[in-house]
Amino acid sequence: MGSLPGNPEYVNITIDGKPFKALKGEIIAAALLANGIKLHRYTLKKHGGRGIYCGIGQCTDCVMTVNGVPNVRTCVTQVEEGMTVETQTGFGVMCK
Repeated sequence: MGSLPGNPEYVNITIDGKPFKALKGEIIAAALLANGIKLHRYTLKKHGGRGIYCGIGQCTDCVMTVNGVPNVRTCVTQVEEGMTVETQTGFGVMCK
């Protein structure tokens, strides 16, 4: 899973087209917060910003498009090497 505190391992991820490092084994939401990113998606109707709310995968406020797949709950999904994470608008659109 993760690495020891004294010897952290990192993975490379891309968030909205920009490269970031994340601790191996941490969830996407934690990686976002560690890099100062609090906004995960915009609502369809009012375009309101949303981020972490419940933190246990029960609500949908933290969903983002991950590796082209919309509506991924970032509070319960671990980062992976080379992962692409994108801020989502509305219900998201499946990329081909």
